[in-house]
Amino acid sequence: MTTIPIVLFAYARPDHLRRTLACLSENNVPLIYAFVDGPKTPELAERVNEVSSILHAIDWCEVHIVERSENLGLGKSILTGVTEVFHRHDAILVFEDDLICVPGTYQYLCSALIHYRDNPKVMSVTGWNHPTFTPGDVTDQPYFDGRAECLVWGTWNRVWQGMEIDAKTLTKQCKNQGIDIYRYGADLVDMANSELRQNIWAVRLLFLHILKKGLCLRPPWSMVEHIGWDSQGTNATEAGILAAPPLRPCPPIPSQWPEPTEHPNCSRLYQKVYGTRPTISVQLYRFMRHAAGKALRSVSLR
Repeated sequence: MTTIPIVLFAYARPDHLRRTLACLSENNVPLIYAFVDGPKTPELAERVNEVSSILHAIDWCEVHIVERSENLGLGKSILTGVTEVFHRHDAILVFEDDLICVPGTYQYLCSALIHYRDNPKVMSVTGWNHPTFTPGDVTDQPYFDGRAECLVWGTWNRVWQGMEIDAKTLTKQCKNQGIDIYRYGADLVDMANSELRQNIWAVRLLFLHILKKGLCLRPPWSMVEHIGWDSQGTNATEAGILAAPPLRPCPPIPSQWPEPTEHPNCSRLYQKVYGTRPTISVQLYRFMRHAAGKALRSVSLR
């Protein structure tokens, strides 16, 4: 069996990273590609150096470390790093330095990646789930969702081809094909509009799934916990509705993996939380803001 590597993205959170690495060690992960982003300010250099030292001290698996001399930011760091690893491997699992998992997670997700490797309907797998978005009839078996995930996820090189297209362009392509861009919640469209400005990346993967009608395999309950809801986080500082219940042991690896068909309740669960589309007042505000910006650009060109 070809080894499926962990692609790990780390920055300036040594304490979080130690917990993540402890979980990966407990999961007997054999291979890690670690990317350390450069410090954004001189004050963060010491913490970034500590992160690098922690990674260089790993002696329980093979590890390849890339230390960036500049600060790429989260979005560019992940897009660039994953692309680099896909030059060597056909399938990967991605962790960030604020994610922990239960024993068995690596084996479970690798088994899924191997099983669905050549199935074009399946575009990703994830170890994360939340009761808010889990259909009520799910028991101990995984299921398929049309909204992808960015908290411990895996995919194949065949899927990554297309990630060079920004999310806003992907939404336009969806519209051209008559696909409802609000099917999995109005929050995704807002994220697509701010993707490049905020240097985020995951919404691009989500809309690539939506455009291609691809599916994400989710576990019946979460094997993963996000521990980065604090002041050290770049894009997430409080859990809100995503506060997680205590982790449970890893679900059993299915003796027979399910056929790739989306659970019919998935989209409704996201719409219930995030809404089906912006309100009329929000749409009017956006139209006026866009019109004002266009007018200002017109004046500046005269």
